[in-house]
Amino acid sequence: MPDDLTATPTSDAASPDTASPAERDYRETVFLPTTPFPMRAGLPKLEPELLARWEEADLYHAVRKARQDAGAPLFVLHDGPPYANGDIHIGHALNKLLKDFVVRSQFALGKDVDYVPGWDCHGLPIEWKIEEEVRKAGKTKDEVDPAEFRARCRTYAAGWIDAQMGEFKRLGVLGDWGRRYATMDYESEATIVAEFHKVLMSGRLYRGSKPVMWSPVERTALADAEVEYHQQNSPMIWVKFPVIADAAFTRLTVEFGPDDEMLPPRADELARMGQRSLASQQASVLIWTTTPWTIPANRAISYGSKITYGLYRVETVAAEPEAYAGAKVGELLILADALQEEVFAAAKITATRVEKVDPSSLTCAHPLAALDPGYGFEVPLLAGDHVTDDAGTGFVHTAPGHGVEDYQVWLASGRREIPDTVDENGAYYAHVPLFAGLQVIEAEGKKAGKFGPANAEVTAALERAGTLLAKSRFEHSYPHSWRSKAPVLYRNTPQWFVSMDAEIGSSTLRKTALDAIDGAAFFPETGRNRIRGMVENRPDWLISRQRAWGTPLAMFVDKATGEPLCDEAVNRCIQDVVREGGSDAWFSTDASVFLGPDRNPDDFERVNDILDVWFDSGATHAFTLEGRNDTRSPADLYLEGSDQARGWFQSSLLESCATRGRAPYKAVLTHGFTLDEAGEKMSKSKGNTTDPLKVIAESGAEIIRLWVAMVDYAEDQRIGKTILQTVSDSYRKLRNTLRYLLGALEGFDEAERLPVDQMPPLERWILHRLWVLDAEVRAAYEGYRFSEVWRLVTEFCQSDLSALYFDIRKDALYCDRPDSDRRRACRTVMDAIFERLTIWLAPLAAFTCEEAWATRFPDAGPNALRVFPETPAEWAHPEEDARWRRIERVLDVVTGALEIERREKRIGSALEASPRVWITDAHLLAAFDGVDPAEVFRTSAATLEDGDVPPDAFTIPGTPVAVKIERAAGDKCRRSWKVLPEVTEATGWLTLRDLDAVQAWDAAHKDAA
Repeated sequence: MPDDLTATPTSDAASPDTASPAERDYRETVFLPTTPFPMRAGLPKLEPELLARWEEADLYHAVRKARQDAGAPLFVLHDGPPYANGDIHIGHALNKLLKDFVVRSQFALGKDVDYVPGWDCHGLPIEWKIEEEVRKAGKTKDEVDPAEFRARCRTYAAGWIDAQMGEFKRLGVLGDWGRRYATMDYESEATIVAEFHKVLMSGRLYRGSKPVMWSPVERTALADAEVEYHQQNSPMIWVKFPVIADAAFTRLTVEFGPDDEMLPPRADELARMGQRSLASQQASVLIWTTTPWTIPANRAISYGSKITYGLYRVETVAAEPEAYAGAKVGELLILADALQEEVFAAAKITATRVEKVDPSSLTCAHPLAALDPGYGFEVPLLAGDHVTDDAGTGFVHTAPGHGVEDYQVWLASGRREIPDTVDENGAYYAHVPLFAGLQVIEAEGKKAGKFGPANAEVTAALERAGTLLAKSRFEHSYPHSWRSKAPVLYRNTPQWFVSMDAEIGSSTLRKTALDAIDGAAFFPETGRNRIRGMVENRPDWLISRQRAWGTPLAMFVDKATGEPLCDEAVNRCIQDVVREGGSDAWFSTDASVFLGPDRNPDDFERVNDILDVWFDSGATHAFTLEGRNDTRSPADLYLEGSDQARGWFQSSLLESCATRGRAPYKAVLTHGFTLDEAGEKMSKSKGNTTDPLKVIAESGAEIIRLWVAMVDYAEDQRIGKTILQTVSDSYRKLRNTLRYLLGALEGFDEAERLPVDQMPPLERWILHRLWVLDAEVRAAYEGYRFSEVWRLVTEFCQSDLSALYFDIRKDALYCDRPDSDRRRACRTVMDAIFERLTIWLAPLAAFTCEEAWATRFPDAGPNALRVFPETPAEWAHPEEDARWRRIERVLDVVTGALEIERREKRIGSALEASPRVWITDAHLLAAFDGVDPAEVFRTSAATLEDGDVPPDAFTIPGTPVAVKIERAAGDKCRRSWKVLPEVTEATGWLTLRDLDAVQAWDAAHKDAA
């Protein structure tokens, strides 16, 4: 792309030091580009001015009205709500700008676009902030009136909605900001409650007691989507569960001789039979765990039915100073054969395999039974498909209150009672023997979010009981709360769930959702497999939370039956009250108001849990896309990060499928995450973040917009100072292209336009390129391939325009008389280029395209009102494209020869040269029919030949082209610097073309004078 408007030989030719004082100064006769469009953008100052114009014009609604008046088809983009807690970060900028690209490009494609930005306002992050404020004031959350606490949460969220809205607008994001939605608006909360009631009435809702992810720090259950995994250094222990029964001492046996010294006193009879039971031999089943704190909750051991197990006798125990030794010589251990080597290495023992063991008939004692009778129950061995021999011992210690698979195996065995071991604060209940009150995870104080003493105390107790074989440390991935970043634990607790597999009508929620996924479009397509796999394998939807700030599970439970009250009249009353007074009204209104005169409030339990915030945001389609006459549901597109396959994409899908039997979207677009320049995750503590607000202040929002336009959003992207500098360099090239066009088109009007059929081959080729690009750009925008649009258009600008067309036509543009067909053709084509560049790139470079458009057409209205212009079929000239691709092959060789001549200082500029070019390929030679080769080579003269090639001619291997550079004959034109024989004193030392142009200029200015 051109660096400026005047860096050309032609403009230099008119400078004073190229002509003697006695000669005429021809500068005034040269038609140099001129424009007020500055080379330096000054974006931080310019952009707010443009934003003010858009605000004054109510641009979004102005464009919608124009499209509606034209009968345009509707396109709906539903906004996934960001969380209202803090300034925007670069991930926000990426997401909102991709949405802006969609809105603006769909407008440019001639559609009526509905886009209402929104915010997610409920849940832990905001509640946590207010709790911090309360603690700083020396109080606990429980000491603050719940209504006051919720009011503070609401005020906090409202402040950040206003702040983020301003920041998003500063990026140039176009949308219906005046009708923004928020999940905490009273109408929104009432609709969310209504959506919950639809689920309630469908029969999919149930209360179950099962292990769920629990955050002791936040004191609430978490869904899978609210959990992330971080590396954790945990204790790992190998524990012995003593065998106490094995099918009446006969089914599992070990061969021993009658003189064996290890015979216990009561095994005489068995010994005489040559057999001994495992129980009588003090054998132990060996388990391995990284959560010692769950041992008090153990109720079973799981084994794999396809795993081979063996009984091993300990032969030696390594005696290491200060090292723990939990094994004894002669002791019998049962474990998977595939894992014996690594287990014995960890325990520092050697052992001999005695016999194969079938664990299905074994029963064990609890490893803490010797210390407290509270653990004096039997521990059965249960078959479980989740057990493998990849790691551990081949046996899985099973605590049904603290693991999903543990829970499932326990229920499958016919057992129903689930022990409660750990309370909501992460401490053992008072009834837990030996460990009452000990913290598993600290919930308060400076150590909040750290593991408490439970692991160490349980390990020490196992040591005292003689059932700890070995201990070590283990680095592994451990679940943490997505928001507080504190570790979580599985904990059995009563919660409300939406069933994925209950047969309602003719389908389950899981099947309906999977069918909806199959029917939607995904950009990129890999997003389909990601969400499909998650829905296929996800558990029932846990939708209850034990918090204060959110939309309530506004329902009653019959105390006599334990079943939720399903009454449409009660539901409507609840919805009306919440619509009038917000979620607070559910907690503050007397139950009799909801239940009516025919029910006794004492017979019903009011549910005070709040809804999972993913249910809130999953229901946004209900109050944003429904109930308005200028939009529709389902939306054409949902657009968020790839992590939302387990978040908003999925919760929206499940909520809509549960209430409407379909997806709330027709298509889903996912983008990756933003990393630093080294590919590392951004972190304030690392100091490797890129603050979009700082970039805006220093360089302008347009630079962030173009960064988003240039990256492959489907993958993780990188950003940093070096990358932003590259973006700035690309921006300058784009700006200079627009500036050059504006300068070259100064004064252009319709009278100057030249019909296509009168244009030279070069202009017909450029029109063909515009015709091709029009289809490519439209298709790329339709497929949301924004980086492809940027690449296609900028490559056209750099390769076809700047490096070829502008350079070739510069001489005609500056020096031809204004009414010449060649110059008219050039300016006609440049007008078409400008018209298309400023709309093709407007969705991406919104500020700059607006500035360029307003510079040329200040009274034409905002650039965003335009649509892609129709490209006439008569512009299609594929034969010209083929011609100019062949010409470019020849030009590459000529340019190479000219570079050598300049480097060797045999010529100063290309205008001093007259190349002789031998072309031995007939197709390449024919490409120059009707084309002036000197014009193409940017030399004063040129000749094409097809005869014998001189041996000293320059060539490039593999090309049928050879070149000899000769000096141009004649004198130098004082105006255009061309060297031609026709330049004589009689012509005023001008070429005949330049003489004609000067005479025309003189006549025009004489008439004007």
